[in-house]
Amino acid sequence: MLPVLQDNGTTAENIRMFQDGNYVFMHNVWRNAKPFGADEMVPFDIIRLDEDGKIAEHWDAMTILEKETASGRTQTDGPTVAKDLDKTAANKALAKAMVEDILMGKNPDKIADYISAEQYDQHNPGIKDGLAGIVEAVKYLTAQNNMFKYSKIHKVLGEGNFVLTVSEGEWNGKQQVFYDLLRFENGKAVEHWDVIQEIPTADLANENGMFGF
Repeated sequence: MLPVLQDNGTTAENIRMFQDGNYVFMHNVWRNAKPFGADEMVPFDIIRLDEDGKIAEHWDAMTILEKETASGRTQTDGPTVAKDLDKTAANKALAKAMVEDILMGKNPDKIADYISAEQYDQHNPGIKDGLAGIVEAVKYLTAQNNMFKYSKIHKVLGEGNFVLTVSEGEWNGKQQVFYDLLRFENGKAVEHWDVIQEIPTADLANENGMFGF
């Protein structure tokens, strides 16, 4: 792969980076990234370090960097430094419960229990800010019979007030991986970034899959 990246002049800019035990999860921007689908791509990368501090495993998902978004925010702007480090476990539990109740449909009416009504900064390019933006998007997707369907949470990683969930599901009639990064304040989600990628099934370079944590 490295000669391909060199030939294209592919570079990566790290936007935010967090650690959870022997896992490091990153939010990046790749430029000159045509080998991965477009000139500019936004990925989440996760690496696992072994007992010697060497990279032993890698996961990622990526999407095209969009120039125009519904909220006016970019897919990567916003705070980058974790705080409330003593609340890591509590925020991870909140994020997991939020995905289960809201996105997996266990208790969708509890959405206001998880998402702040005062502030919810949205970085998904197709959804507006706030609870109202989510409700509008859900109504539209449901009317199109094309609502996101989350079926399984594979990993929850967090540092302080930032939590990344990696889930499996369906959208547009195809199996997808969902990476959702949430920022919490006072027990409520106040900001959201995500990457949704179709799970490839053909011409795979390895047989490890996109999960297997």
